[in-house]
Amino acid sequence: MTDDSGAAPSFQRDVKALFREEDRAAMEGSFDLFDYDDVKENADAILEEVESGRMPCDVEWETQKVELFRSWMNTGMAE
Repeated sequence: MTDDSGAAPSFQRDVKALFREEDRAAMEGSFDLFDYDDVKENADAILEEVESGRMPCDVEWETQKVELFRSWMNTGMAE
């Protein structure tokens, strides 16, 4: 999945916006969902959680959001 310009997803433009302030607060003790390095380092675990519906805890991500996160991972996790 790419944006309308055909560019691969980036953290700042695409991925960071997937996370809400509530999500960030819930994960505060483990890592910062608004921090590129933290999300990159924990990307496999985050993907597993959103795919399973365990994260975020109040509502499952739409398939499109999961696919965007997966696409970001598969295209090199650009900042």
